[in-house]
Amino acid sequence: MDIFNTFIELLRQTGNMTKGQGDIDESSPRWLLKQEVPKVVKSINRQLREKSIKTKVGSFSVLKELVVVLPDCLSDHIGSLVPGIEKSLNDKSSTSNLKIEALVFTRLVMASHSPSVFHPYIQALSGPILSTIGDRYYKVTAEALRVCGELVRVLRPNFQVSLVSHMLLTKHQLFSFFKPLFVYLFVLQTRSLDYRPYIGPIYNAILARLANQDQDQEVKECAISCMSLVVSTFGDGLQRELPACLPILVDRMGNEITRLTAVKAFAVIAKSPLRIDLSCVLDHVISELTAFLRKANRALRQATLGTLNSLVVAYGGQIGSSSYETIIAELSTLISDMDLHMTALALELCCTIMADRKSVQNVGLAVRYKVLPQALILIRSALLQGQALQALQRFFASLVQSANTSFDTLLDSLISTAKPSQSGGLAKQALSSIAQCVAVLCLAAGDQKCASTIEMLKGILKDDSATNSAKQHMALLCLGEIGRRKDLSNHAQIENIVIESFQSPFEEIKSAASYALGNIAVGNLSKYLPFILNQIDNQQRRQYLLLHSLKEVIARQSVDHTGQSELQDSNIEKILALLFNHCESEEEGVRNVVAECLGKIALIEPRKLIPALKERTSSPAANTRATVAIAIKYSIVERPGKIDEIMYPEISTFLMLIKDSDRHVRRAAVLALSTAAHNKPNLIKGLLPELLPLLYDQTVVKQELIRTVDLGPFKHVVDDGLELRKAAFECVDTLLDSCLDQVNPSSFIVPFLLSGLGDHYDVKMPCHLILSKLADKCPSAVLAVLDSLVEPIEKTINHRPKGDAVKQEVDRNEDMIRSALRAIAALSRISGSDYSMRFKNLMNKIMASPPLADKYNSIDLNLVKTTCFWGSYLETGFAISRAGPPWLVPATPRRADSRGH
Repeated sequence: MDIFNTFIELLRQTGNMTKGQGDIDESSPRWLLKQEVPKVVKSINRQLREKSIKTKVGSFSVLKELVVVLPDCLSDHIGSLVPGIEKSLNDKSSTSNLKIEALVFTRLVMASHSPSVFHPYIQALSGPILSTIGDRYYKVTAEALRVCGELVRVLRPNFQVSLVSHMLLTKHQLFSFFKPLFVYLFVLQTRSLDYRPYIGPIYNAILARLANQDQDQEVKECAISCMSLVVSTFGDGLQRELPACLPILVDRMGNEITRLTAVKAFAVIAKSPLRIDLSCVLDHVISELTAFLRKANRALRQATLGTLNSLVVAYGGQIGSSSYETIIAELSTLISDMDLHMTALALELCCTIMADRKSVQNVGLAVRYKVLPQALILIRSALLQGQALQALQRFFASLVQSANTSFDTLLDSLISTAKPSQSGGLAKQALSSIAQCVAVLCLAAGDQKCASTIEMLKGILKDDSATNSAKQHMALLCLGEIGRRKDLSNHAQIENIVIESFQSPFEEIKSAASYALGNIAVGNLSKYLPFILNQIDNQQRRQYLLLHSLKEVIARQSVDHTGQSELQDSNIEKILALLFNHCESEEEGVRNVVAECLGKIALIEPRKLIPALKERTSSPAANTRATVAIAIKYSIVERPGKIDEIMYPEISTFLMLIKDSDRHVRRAAVLALSTAAHNKPNLIKGLLPELLPLLYDQTVVKQELIRTVDLGPFKHVVDDGLELRKAAFECVDTLLDSCLDQVNPSSFIVPFLLSGLGDHYDVKMPCHLILSKLADKCPSAVLAVLDSLVEPIEKTINHRPKGDAVKQEVDRNEDMIRSALRAIAALSRISGSDYSMRFKNLMNKIMASPPLADKYNSIDLNLVKTTCFWGSYLETGFAISRAGPPWLVPATPRRADSRGH
């Protein structure tokens, strides 16, 4: 058993070390492990033939971990393992532990290997698995039911192909051309294994457990889930049994304990390509599900929305309009920015209902009068984004296509929501959401409606009245969103009308015009991109806004494969020449836009851009070097891409700009390093031994960067190195999250972190966060120098602003004190911190000061609440809250919860 446990630990560490790696080569631990699999299996088989139950349990534990680390590694060895599984499940001397381990391994190996591997052994495996479903111990039964679920998938392996083919065959005549292919695939999978003899025994074994009310909850839930798989997979062979089985599943929906599982079970059945006949229970199911939308249980409401969506797709024609109206009334209460995920699910269901019930007027009217008002409130929210925003766009498209709400009414409603209210104008995010919905609505209504809307928006822009600034702003955003999705070249001079808004006295209109021009160009690059480039060359005063338009074009194209090829076909050389010409601009805003454009183009054309950027790292102009470093920052995105292999050997050239003579260049290099550490740490791990000393050097206060400005009656001290130091500490914070194994905390804490803890407010905040992380991840290194850390932290919490300080300064000081107290709370959790007399005295001072004690207790209590399970914080948390850290709390015994906390 010791050897088993050692080998299991080795397997786990192998899995941890190789997690996320793709193909394995001969130097990979996984490759070495794969070579040992035949020996491991041979040894395990020998142990499975032994009499010792404990040894057999250990053998299955090893196999279980092996399958987790190396999926599909036992394809050639299943035949030799089946007798061991069979004996462990059938033998009367087998204990519950052995059965559970054997079943868990069987489930994992079935889930991770090709179904065809098990087909020769189905007869040998199915009998023992089904017999253990009747075991008296509930944990064995529950695990056997889970294995049975995998067995169902193995028996009909190509069922997903059948699902796709069946859905396509029953949809539209559009797919008639492919019908012979799908019929062939369906027949082919049916011939792969004759699963019909196993349907009856599996169904009967599960039904016996499903119908039994007097059993453990885990068994009930597993029986429900497994029966839903059986019905959805083998329903074409269970027509006689369904009237007996389905009412039991409906009954389980009425039980609060099994309700959620039963709801999910009907979603599985509804998605079956066999179109299971639910007529005997459908009305009851819809009624129950509609009632669940009013429940407080969030997980239940989410599952209910998904199940209702699946049922409407599959059985929409069998659901009455009155049921739809009731559902829609309930959905309207779920649409708000308080829960955007629930909102997205509710809107998706609305779209499905409208798509399925176009001909029923009452349904469309119910959506119009119940859901639309809520949608128009939601769209004004600054929180709206992501999945919820996409669902809202589909909702407006579906509503106008359902022929129950006129396009003009919807358009007026949307544009009206953009009007400023008495409390002020809408947030930028809300205006963007409205514009996106207007664009989707126009495209869904057809070319004629879309063209008339564009002309209407152009008319708003031609109106020079300053009182229409809000309408002009909205019109520009709408034109941009429509233009991004549709070619607007048929609308004469639209680009000139938009560019005229660059002269507006309002900054938000200028910004919206820049955004609109760039997005209109996305719709027709060949026409509008040369226009933008020409304007950049000839309109010096508008360069910044025009560069933003170009940035919109490049950013949209860099994430779209079709757009990438379009941009490559355009005059990309001219774009690059123009951007490189502006690298030396004196305006920082222009340089930042140029850098972002270059970074996004590098994602499209890395082989061309990376060498060009590398060449400019040695430019005599500091602004050019800084722009290049920022461009690299924008080219390092989280998603993998073709740029990675080109960037890997060259990135050191860019990051070594951290030792440049110009502070702006150094800061740009630090920001690039921070971005790389966050998104793709593997790019920089090998460079960190050389980079870290250079990075630490940027955290030091440099006197040559501090200057005094004479403002007449008083003098003002300006620290030009502040932003660089702040960026450097934030970079270290990121490295602690992604590259901790490359960081030596002892060489950083003293003197660099120690210096930062006594620095400016903007530097102290990230330093407190770093200290908290080090206390958690490297406690011994922090403990070694704890005494020296106390003094700067104590000065921070004792600092008081001047008597004539404004509210902003007071609030900022309060935030800084709370930040320092959070770091102190992290230090107090280090085992052995109570041996530091300085730290102990600091804690006593904090507890002796009521204002500091209250702040500390609120922070410490919140930390306890987030780390304790169940309700144990009600006792231990409040004890700490009242008396301070552990060494100040009276040594009274504390009750541990059920998990030992």
